[in-house]
Amino acid sequence: LTLLCSTAGGSDALQHGTSGTLPHFLQEPDDAYIIKSNPIKLKCRARPALQIFFKCNGEWVHQSQHQSQEHTDQGTGLKIREVMINVSRQQVEDFHGPEDYWCLCVAWSHLGTSKSRKATVRIAYLRKNFEQDPQGREVPIKGMIVLHCRPPEGVPVAEVEWLKNEEPVGSDGNIDTRADHNLIIQKARLSDSGNYTCLASNIVAKRRSLTATVVVFVNGGWSLWTDWSACNVRCGRGVQKRSRTCTNPAPLNGGTFCEGMSVQKSTCNALCPVDGGWGEWTDWTVCSVECARQRSRECTAPEPKHGGRLCDGAALGTDNCTGGLCTQNRKLLHDAKPQGLEVSSDVALYSGLAAGVVTVVVLIVAVTLYRRNQSEYGVDVIDSSALTGGFQSFSFKTACQGNPLLINSSQQPDLTVSRTYTSPICFQDSMDKELISQEPSLFDPLPDLKVKVHSSFMVSLGVSERGAEYHIQKAHPQTFPRGLAPDYSGVGLEGTLRGRREKTLLGPLAPSTPSMPPLRTAGVFGHAGGRLVVPNTGVSLLVPHGGIAVDTTWEMYMVINQEDSKRQEVLLSPEVTYGPLGLDLSCPVAMTIAHCAEVAADNWSIRLKRQTRDNKWEEVMSVEEESTSCYCLLEAQCCHLLLEHPGRYALVGEPLSQEAVKRLRLAVFGSADNTNPLGYSLRVYCVDDTPYAFQEVASAERVKGGCLLEEPKTLLFRGNSLSLQLSIQDVPQFLWSIKPFTTCQEFSFSQVWASNQHPLQCAFSLERYSPASSQLSCKISVRQVKGQEQILQVYTSVVESEKEVVPFFTQSDCTITSQMGSRAFKIPLSIRQRICATFDTANAKGKDWQLLAQKLCIDRNLCYFARQESPSAVILSLWEAQHQDTGDLDSLASALEEIGKVHSTHSTSNKTNGTNYSNLGTTPQQSQKVNHN
Repeated sequence: LTLLCSTAGGSDALQHGTSGTLPHFLQEPDDAYIIKSNPIKLKCRARPALQIFFKCNGEWVHQSQHQSQEHTDQGTGLKIREVMINVSRQQVEDFHGPEDYWCLCVAWSHLGTSKSRKATVRIAYLRKNFEQDPQGREVPIKGMIVLHCRPPEGVPVAEVEWLKNEEPVGSDGNIDTRADHNLIIQKARLSDSGNYTCLASNIVAKRRSLTATVVVFVNGGWSLWTDWSACNVRCGRGVQKRSRTCTNPAPLNGGTFCEGMSVQKSTCNALCPVDGGWGEWTDWTVCSVECARQRSRECTAPEPKHGGRLCDGAALGTDNCTGGLCTQNRKLLHDAKPQGLEVSSDVALYSGLAAGVVTVVVLIVAVTLYRRNQSEYGVDVIDSSALTGGFQSFSFKTACQGNPLLINSSQQPDLTVSRTYTSPICFQDSMDKELISQEPSLFDPLPDLKVKVHSSFMVSLGVSERGAEYHIQKAHPQTFPRGLAPDYSGVGLEGTLRGRREKTLLGPLAPSTPSMPPLRTAGVFGHAGGRLVVPNTGVSLLVPHGGIAVDTTWEMYMVINQEDSKRQEVLLSPEVTYGPLGLDLSCPVAMTIAHCAEVAADNWSIRLKRQTRDNKWEEVMSVEEESTSCYCLLEAQCCHLLLEHPGRYALVGEPLSQEAVKRLRLAVFGSADNTNPLGYSLRVYCVDDTPYAFQEVASAERVKGGCLLEEPKTLLFRGNSLSLQLSIQDVPQFLWSIKPFTTCQEFSFSQVWASNQHPLQCAFSLERYSPASSQLSCKISVRQVKGQEQILQVYTSVVESEKEVVPFFTQSDCTITSQMGSRAFKIPLSIRQRICATFDTANAKGKDWQLLAQKLCIDRNLCYFARQESPSAVILSLWEAQHQDTGDLDSLASALEEIGKVHSTHSTSNKTNGTNYSNLGTTPQQSQKVNHN
């Protein structure tokens, strides 16, 4: 029997471990909270363990309430036991003891028992009423704000979060929200005004406290005294005064007005002015060799003092001391001249004339020999004279300087100043229309005449010295189909192809109404090409010459989308559609779109996107990368695109850092309050800095009867996630009152950053105390937190009768939205064809279209031009789009002249019939063909 027991004990010891240790808990029960009526689970796990039981509040839990599992550890061969029990809300509520409801585990092994830690079980709750709600207060600027909050009683203890105007308040160097649930603002700012709420929450519920309104006010402070005024009398005893204003700072949000006097007066004694008087003349001086004598006097009887007048008359007198009978070398000066003097004068005159004639003859001979030498050797020089012979350089001017929306513009119209904002060519008034009718040479094709050109560029293009003349046939005038105006409100997907002889019922678009800018435009284009312009939006489309087949016309259109855009990226330009979708062109069109991104630094990733047929947006290309399907030339305020497929396009951007900047245009409008005869409303707009976005604001304000009160300004808005604050300052306190809590307003960062071309507006409502107060002067500060600030200065009359004399108009009254044929291009067709013939052919000396692109500074993404049938023609189309507003050809002339200088060193080689074809990259046959054309 002893042997059997020993054997059995040894077997059990082997099964449960012979290490000589007590059971070790791998998992002990955790503290838990019962939420509502949901029971909780307590779990224990130990190794090695024969049994595990729970003991709660000193009593063993019945074995039937245990859920046990057992398995063997593969590594050690020891048994691991796991036990779990449920604890209900009723069990906890029925327990009444000196401490919380608790449970622990007891594990048995062959060598003894082990106990786990005690786990407490509590019922979670959160009371409804706060023990202390925050109280509203008024504090001076830079004062300390302390808002107390004691959350409701709860288990577990509630955590506290502060909200300002329903937005979370975070801690920073000035704000502390971690001090025993209190909110402490060390130095109050105007932007700290608002409604504050204490939010308490735990695992059971959330509770909101009462709202506390905090007003940060500014007590008025006196400005510095002005200088003393001049004495109010010119002579004798008078009064002078000086003044100061309560604007340093001006009282805001109920702050106290300055105490003391705003004007000081003081007596003054003004010294009476003493007018000057002449003293006695001095004696005459001795007669000089010039037979003259002098005398003088001084203004000292008396001297002028205290602003008195100076003496009238001369201080120095002269006289002939011989009465006109002065002698020199014992001969009278009025005697007759010697006869030899007249003879010598005639000889000198004729000698000078002869020398001048000889010089002119020598210069004429030298110039003739030089030109003959140049023609004989065919010097390959491309200079500005090539442009003088064929280009018609002109510029488009607007009728006024400054903003016509501005009611207080002090500058007179200047007909010689070009428009400051970059936008497509647009004739706005009768003056431009008269230019079209009276000066056809500016816009029409060159007349049928012969132009003598003495340019080496024309010589190199195949025009000889004796026959250096070319013909320019006057093109047929463009006619627009007449009939009903088409409706582009729902633009079709397919265009219609029609021959020149086919009759159509389409007519030009009706002139745009003055109240709304034109957002769509259309025109019928043929082989000569042309340009479409959406006025005052920064959007235009250039259809190159030859892009449409001969004897074919297309009705083309452009539309700016005005629908709300739901997108994640930042929209940097309007969404522009051109079509029709069935358009068949042999070369790309050039579209110009204005944008609002600050592209000086590499902080943006800008992409061109196109809308698909299922209304989704696909990426066409990235502006920084090269592509063979599209070309993008990004400038400071606009982007020029070469497109081959019609559709809807837009520029979107993704900021690469917080230094990414988006340009905003700020404008303030004012109008009387229709509901209050003494009221006046100021409306401040923040829009993307594109012409289209600002025209939308101007049109809306025209309907409201608003007037532009200050020249719009540009603000650089950074992508630093900080808001935009607007505040009104320096409002005269004794004359005007402003609606409380509206002096400082704010736009969140997301509202400004993702505005997607829609204007943001805030309003300041003012009321004058007396009808006699007809003037309003104040300033509006617009600033981004930790960013740039702009000040809009307002000075206006609020009386309706005075305002009616100032007309309100916009720049959207342009009716010419399409140009056909040669009127749309700055480079005449004949010159364009010669440039293409010269540079499209590769040349051993490197004179090809790549060099032309390099000199015109559009040499990025050359692989796009390489796949075109005529790379030079596409390069010139892009140049046309880029320079549509400058109205001159200087950059093109300079580029051609520079190319000619670079290759002039090779002018004496490879001569054929006196023309250097190798340097031009053309053969004699090609040159004859160009000359023939």
